[in-house]
Amino acid sequence: MKRSFFLTLLSLGLFSLLFSGCAGSGGASSGGGLVSGGTINGIPDFPREFRSAWSACIYNIDWPSSKGLSAGAQKAQLLSILNKMESMNMNAIIFQVRPHADAVYRSSKEPWSPWLTGTMGRSPGYDPLQFCIDQAHARGIEVHAWFNPFRALPNASMPTSSNHITRTKPSLIKRYSNYKWMDISKSGSRQVATDVIMDVVNRYNIDGVHLDDYFYPYPKSGAGSFPDGKSPSQRRGYVDAFVKNLYSSVKSKKPWVRVGISPFGIWQPGVPSTIEASVSAYEDLAADSRKWLKSGWVDYLMPQLYWRDYPAKQSFSTLLSWWRSQGSRPVWPGIATARINSSEDPGRPASEITKQIALSRSIGNNWVGHGHWSVKSLMRNRGGISTTLKRSAYAQPALVPPMPWAGSSNPITPKVSRSGNTVNWSANGANNVAIQIQKGGQWVAYDILPSYKGKTSLPAGTTAVAVRSVDRFGNTSAPVVAQ
Repeated sequence: MKRSFFLTLLSLGLFSLLFSGCAGSGGASSGGGLVSGGTINGIPDFPREFRSAWSACIYNIDWPSSKGLSAGAQKAQLLSILNKMESMNMNAIIFQVRPHADAVYRSSKEPWSPWLTGTMGRSPGYDPLQFCIDQAHARGIEVHAWFNPFRALPNASMPTSSNHITRTKPSLIKRYSNYKWMDISKSGSRQVATDVIMDVVNRYNIDGVHLDDYFYPYPKSGAGSFPDGKSPSQRRGYVDAFVKNLYSSVKSKKPWVRVGISPFGIWQPGVPSTIEASVSAYEDLAADSRKWLKSGWVDYLMPQLYWRDYPAKQSFSTLLSWWRSQGSRPVWPGIATARINSSEDPGRPASEITKQIALSRSIGNNWVGHGHWSVKSLMRNRGGISTTLKRSAYAQPALVPPMPWAGSSNPITPKVSRSGNTVNWSANGANNVAIQIQKGGQWVAYDILPSYKGKTSLPAGTTAVAVRSVDRFGNTSAPVVAQ
């Protein structure tokens, strides 16, 4: 992954922006911004920011583009997505692996997703999740496996395979409107969801577990309440128990795997006081996401803040300020890049997205980051957003923020040497290496690579190079310099 555009940084004056001693992203006590302003032996901290995008499989929203493509075509499309993200200095893909009690990976527990081949249970001929992990990690990109825990079918008439839960465990299924849904009030439903997720955690080298906002289905006009006979308070209790147990289960097996949830962007209507909403996630979806954040049952929360920064009734900055004051764990807003020049939000400019990224770097005392809904918008460069981000907000690579509450493996100090325009390193046991280069007396973040690669090329005229090892928790070693 070669960063030939670093000269653009000089022309845009971005060195001073990124390495000027702005408030840091290294901990809950520090403010927004990409770096802490600290240095080691004159080398500035490596930038930190979670830069992610969702890739949805359901309805072929993002990937694959349609059902029934060959394995080769599916792989080519996924490589295009990862190459685009790499070129933009993004560092995490939120990859949907379980749309509705199905699997976008090899599973003995649930059938292959129909969004791959067109038929539930039919193998695509390869393992998409494993392919995604291998290719993303080779590009320094994390993979957060995205699960919908309780949706059984988005359409009750959808054909199912014989091993789908609607047929193997019909006692766990409720119909609501046109959905089929796992009854969360039944311990068997919660156990199935937990077992499926932990199966992936145990068998795959993922970097994160990601849940979306659908715990209970969104209310449908004329459909009444979800038919479980439970009160909103009881439902919240079931969801809370599931979230708490899932977090502890993941951490007991692989403490470096991040657990993140992406709730509806408004916790309750009227909180904060100017905020309005037609749905209450707290009452209708049984999602007490503020409690999960306060209780430390997530490693990050990604509320779907899909509105503009005005009007006040659904203000991005007002909501983000509130969310980031609710706990010490990271709050990385989901932003609606898909709404640039869209029918949902006519006239929304790409500048609204860059504004929101700037706000996410300046609001609150927390680690910075955000997620784009969705990666297709970046692939299509809606309103020129991808071009703009690559030249400005994402001009330098950034490491995912660390998780000091989750653990540390005391990153090893790499061995580094340089031969001409090639830097070599040995960092056995490290996850990645983070590389900075010096030219014209200034240091710039240059690349993030898997440690196993062992070497990379440098731009002509590089006067020095610094290499840090990075562990699975995001912690870094001190930089080792080669002239």
